[in-house]
Amino acid sequence: MKAPDFWNHRSGPEAKTALRTVLRPLGWIYAKAAAHRLETTEPLDPGVPIICVGNATMGGTGKTPVVSYLLQSMQRLGVEAHGLSRGYGGRDKGPTAVEPDHTAADVGDEPLLLRRYGPVWVAAGRDEGARTAVVNGAKVIIMDDGHQNPSLTKTLSLLVVDAEVGFGNGCVFPAGPLRENLTAALDRTDAVILMKPTPDYKISKTLREQLKGAVVIPAYLAPRIAAPKGPLYAFAGIGRPAKFFDSLKRAGANVVETEGFADHYKYKDADIESLFVLASEMEAGLITTEKDYVRLPKGYRKGVQVWPVSVVFEDELTLRRLLHPIIEAAK
Repeated sequence: MKAPDFWNHRSGPEAKTALRTVLRPLGWIYAKAAAHRLETTEPLDPGVPIICVGNATMGGTGKTPVVSYLLQSMQRLGVEAHGLSRGYGGRDKGPTAVEPDHTAADVGDEPLLLRRYGPVWVAAGRDEGARTAVVNGAKVIIMDDGHQNPSLTKTLSLLVVDAEVGFGNGCVFPAGPLRENLTAALDRTDAVILMKPTPDYKISKTLREQLKGAVVIPAYLAPRIAAPKGPLYAFAGIGRPAKFFDSLKRAGANVVETEGFADHYKYKDADIESLFVLASEMEAGLITTEKDYVRLPKGYRKGVQVWPVSVVFEDELTLRRLLHPIIEAAK
């Protein structure tokens, strides 16, 4: 789904403000249900450390690059780390080991990207997924999303926050983007990964106040390749497509047109055929994100360029200090 505009504004047109007010009671019910689930569920301790990379809001914040970094770092240090995902958008409920021949329709888009850096399990029941990972040799489990999932005991909880939109209007879904009460979400957080659009981005006063007292690790996404030459038609179906379009432009790309789709959008042949026609009319090349690329029908991928990014931590030392006890225990 695409986030409505009023989610990210505390004030605005009267009609949108009125809609938020009408939806607030539903938000209170949603928050109470989340709190009740957290309070009444007995979490499983699978016997190995669990690092949860989650968020407090609906939509994308940059979790997948953080999980990729952690998987890659652990493997490089000789720690057998496995990823664990619910496989959003995939039909396989698992527990299933993600294999190279899987598609996004099978296991979701994020697990396919994570599989490049280590073993990854998809499981609708995270507890069953964790048990299976441990049986198959996992010494550390890195959980992609799941800050609100109470089924597992978490050793380290990292909350990824988009610095541009923060926590939006501060309301719980559907009145706002929050998945639960913000105070409750922050109370269960060991550190906040504050994902900025650029290294010199200035954090708003509101967000600084909301994060006061939390361990904050600033970060940003950096491209792994130079901006492609020539005119580009950029498209994306992620939490905030504008983030992708803006990053291309900042890198010097000649973006002549953009098109945003809903998060995790399942592209159809007709969608891509239309994009190819429009790009051809503009004499532009098509470009998209890694996450979108794995969701494209395979027959159409050859003519689409990919813009890969990696996370860069401005305070990697603090993150390493948090990870050190887990790494030592797993060796």
